Amino acid sequence: MRYRFVFAVGLGVGYLLGTRAGRERYEQLVKLARKAADSPAFQQAAGAVQAQAADLAKNTRSKISGQMPKLAGTARSRVDAIRHGPGTNGGAAPDGTNGQPPPDGHGPVS
Repeated sequence: MRYRFVFAVGLGVGYLLGTRAGRERYEQLVKLARKAADSPAFQQAAGAVQAQAADLAKNTRSKISGQMPKLAGTARSRVDAIRHGPGTNGGAAPDGTNGQPPPDGHGPVS
């Protein structure tokens, strides 16, 4: 439905820009558009579209905010994999040391 509306608007704009009927025809079209925009049916449809858009934005916002921790974890693991090279399983060793000895040079205490 949205694509039909966008197409119709584009068609109207193209006609207005491309018409050779002159100023008189342009004024007729503007008057018709204003009359349509002021009609109660158009106002009701515009309100319904606005409510649907607000609902869609709310749902999208909640879905995205619910996915952010998961996306952050995925991004973090990919960055670690890039830093530590392929085949390192993200660089995490089973003992949590990332396969690197501690700064003091001694290995992990078992």
